Amino acid sequence: MPVLSQRILQRMFLGFVAGALAVLVFHQGIVTVLFNLGLTPLAPYRTMLVPPFGVPAIVSLCFWGGVYGALFGAVAPRLPAPLWAAGLAIGLLAMLIGWFVVAPLKGLPIAVGFVPWPMARSLLINLTWGLGTGLLLPLLSPRRLRRRALG
Repeated sequence: MPVLSQRILQRMFLGFVAGALAVLVFHQGIVTVLFNLGLTPLAPYRTMLVPPFGVPAIVSLCFWGGVYGALFGAVAPRLPAPLWAAGLAIGLLAMLIGWFVVAPLKGLPIAVGFVPWPMARSLLINLTWGLGTGLLLPLLSPRRLRRRALG
């Protein structure tokens, strides 16, 4: 396997780990704050089983956070912004895909029905996850990526 492919796979693996960890720490951290303030009905770290495989919701969230993180890890060296700022962009992208692709597939209204507070809450949660992914990736990465991430 060429060295370039190994590097991309390494970055994708590290991105997956960063994205999954960001779900546990940042995404669910802000959900905890919002839940304790009475600003969201869903408790953090939910263990209810979700389709199609019947895994706990938190496992599903970590998996999908890892998938987005893997994509982020693959493109991170080519991004002009510091990784923490680029992480905000990946959080926004994940939210938009959730609103306009995933929600309709699940039979849910697009963009949480265009209701302002749920839209803002979704934006806050996803941007927090993206920021966390952008902060964690350089901590997991080799030094050459860490230096650039500080921008």
